[in-house]
Amino acid sequence: MKGYYKRRNCECDDPKKCSCGKTWTYWVDIGPDPKTGERRQISKGGFKTKKDAEDAVAALITDVKQGTFIKESKILFKDFAEQWLPMYIDRTCPKPGTIRLRKYGIKKLLPYLAHIKLKNVSEEMFQEALDDLKANNLAKSTLEGILATGKMIFDMAVHKKLIREDPTKKVYIKKDPKVINETDDEKNQDEDLPNYFEKDELKVFLDAAKKYGLFMDVLIFTLLAYTGMRVGELVVLKWKDIDFTKRTVRINKTYYNEYNNIAKYELVLPKTEKSKRKIVVSNLVVEMLKKYKEEQETIIARLGDSYNNKGFIFTNVKSHQGLPILTKLVENRMTRLLKLANLNTKLSPHSLRHTHTSLLAAAGVELEDIKDRLGHFDDAITRKIYLHVTDPVKKEASDKFDNFMESA
Repeated sequence: MKGYYKRRNCECDDPKKCSCGKTWTYWVDIGPDPKTGERRQISKGGFKTKKDAEDAVAALITDVKQGTFIKESKILFKDFAEQWLPMYIDRTCPKPGTIRLRKYGIKKLLPYLAHIKLKNVSEEMFQEALDDLKANNLAKSTLEGILATGKMIFDMAVHKKLIREDPTKKVYIKKDPKVINETDDEKNQDEDLPNYFEKDELKVFLDAAKKYGLFMDVLIFTLLAYTGMRVGELVVLKWKDIDFTKRTVRINKTYYNEYNNIAKYELVLPKTEKSKRKIVVSNLVVEMLKKYKEEQETIIARLGDSYNNKGFIFTNVKSHQGLPILTKLVENRMTRLLKLANLNTKLSPHSLRHTHTSLLAAAGVELEDIKDRLGHFDDAITRKIYLHVTDPVKKEASDKFDNFMESA
């Protein structure tokens, strides 16, 4: 098994003194196919020097002799990615949101790799694609999802013996350099905090819901503010999740609707196992739920058989009666009320979750208890809000210590 080497497409008069910069290609016979007996010839190009090509042939011959040789497939990245997705779904049974993320990851990689053969995708090529996506200001979490998708695709290709090595094994997301700005002050650090209501602002907002709110608005926004639940968890609450005697709300599912089609919603498991929880609510919330239940029962009786009663609390009554409302509806309703109350229109239903965190912290609730109530294992935003709200308390403690020492 000896190799044959040549600078492909080299037009120089003396190949030994080539100045055109063409790369080296090797051809080597590796013996007959053990199954068919047919001749097998392997070729590969792109080597900068003849020595590089010779080293590659030596490694190839070793693999053949040891029985570890893999004839790499000529399949294109786009074609294998299309084949991979159904295999991934079948093997892992992911949530709809996860499937959407994998599709998004493939979509972002296609402009760079679509028409390249799997076997020709190099570590440098994939790294350049990831770096370019980062340069387009994609969030770190988004880049992590794209990288994870790429790694799974090439890992499967190795497993299926379509390629010898995974080009993504050493690929990484470049970190931004940390620069300390001497002019940074407490105000600048606070700019990293998410939007949320201060206590008096929340009162203004809930008062606006009472005065200007549409059907369900007061209960929706009070429940979000007083429990900190996610809007996707709220819209799929059922009456069986409410224990009026123990004053608890059980959260064990969330809402998924990729195209905002009311009839094509899905109930999926919460974000994490920690998200499954029971929240103790105030008497105010319990009484509001009881009152709303009576109103809903009147509506159900009026609509009769046209109401598809699945036990949901927040349902459509004009069309698709009985099915859960869209999360988009909650967002639109909130924007409307914010405008009417002359409040910050950048706030969202999720801002009420952050508001709940800040008010619990201000009330003296410990961070771990707040995380349990919100259904977090750990969350940087929750921790940041907590530390921001409790910082004045720490200053007060320090001042009390100083006063005590001075009075001694």
